[in-house]
Amino acid sequence: MSKHARIWRINGEDREVKFFSLDRLLDVLRDRLGLLSLKEGCGEGECGTCSVMIDGEVRLACLTAAAQIDDGAELLTAEGIGGDKLGRQLVEAFDEGGAVQCGYCTPGVMVGSYALLGRNPDATVAEIREGLAGHLCRCTGYTKIVSSVARAGRGTEGEERA
Repeated sequence: MSKHARIWRINGEDREVKFFSLDRLLDVLRDRLGLLSLKEGCGEGECGTCSVMIDGEVRLACLTAAAQIDDGAELLTAEGIGGDKLGRQLVEAFDEGGAVQCGYCTPGVMVGSYALLGRNPDATVAEIREGLAGHLCRCTGYTKIVSSVARAGRGTEGEERA
């Protein structure tokens, strides 16, 4: 098994990452780099708890080989979401809307919501539900999550996101 070294921009910071050919992105980010927001819920791509954005697209880190990620790729995890207006709006909306209980699914849902609202800040309830399909929540229920995502989207309308 060969060892790789790449430079990835993770949550706005360039980091050298070393991994073996068969390592999953989830294990590299969580176990080697300490990004504990990513969790292994199912290990099969069914729950969304390991969601990460790679070059602007949401991917499941449990199903992604680290070797698939190019040198210079930009990764965003839940730890990096609060760095701009949209991320702060999401955190506030989830808090105020009661969309967080146990917190297990929350980081993945936040990453998915961030990607969705980044593409479409005026997403309808149907679009939000479709955009978050594959994110499982057993505590809060989807009504509060969907309402909070919609509220965050409205909160960023017409505003430039830094």
